[in-house]
Amino acid sequence: MSGQEAVDLGFARVDVGREARQGLPEVVYGTGKTAAEIASIVRTLLRHNDGAVLVTRVDADSAVAVLADVPHGTYDPAARLLVWRPAAPVGFTVVVAAAGTADQPVAREAAAIATAVGLSVTTVTDVGVAGLHRLLAEQDRLRAADTVIVVAGMEGALASAIGGLVACPVVAVPTSTGYGAGLEGITALLAMHASCAAGITVVNIDSGFGAAMAAFRLSRVALRSAP
Repeated sequence: MSGQEAVDLGFARVDVGREARQGLPEVVYGTGKTAAEIASIVRTLLRHNDGAVLVTRVDADSAVAVLADVPHGTYDPAARLLVWRPAAPVGFTVVVAAAGTADQPVAREAAAIATAVGLSVTTVTDVGVAGLHRLLAEQDRLRAADTVIVVAGMEGALASAIGGLVACPVVAVPTSTGYGAGLEGITALLAMHASCAAGITVVNIDSGFGAAMAAFRLSRVALRSAP
């Protein structure tokens, strides 16, 4: 691990000291960057850090170009995620619960990123509150998790329902799925913030990445305090 804090590439100042501060190298947001820019940043992170290197929101064509330049990585097209040096499991369990099939792209991003940084992930799909029996059938699995990530659009009610069933931290991800009054995720976002299930953490609309990072931070504290 490098002792430097940042490396200036001209078009980007790569935060190579983040792993020392937070336990994980800087994660690269791929949208808006060229394949050459992504590859240069990835090479810098691999050279100056020891842990997993991730690039989010990468389309398939860009992924092929980056991997040709920086080999030994893997690409998950469903999650739109590039990964080098994925972390070994650290013994912290996460359930990603998706309300509907339309929420799957965000759920897959959350699950893939959480797995890449060393969390043990199980995914539960299509358990939205329109068919509450589907959720109740999974409550034992949800209660056994160290953290639950809830991915839901429409009115976002799944976060409140799961928040009332489990004792562990709940990280809620509003998605932009839904009809007109869903306001592209704003309704779910506000509903999750206004939840009567106390203590829910809410991240940005469609941000499976944000939810996975919240779970990662929780794991760092939990494992540090474990006997």
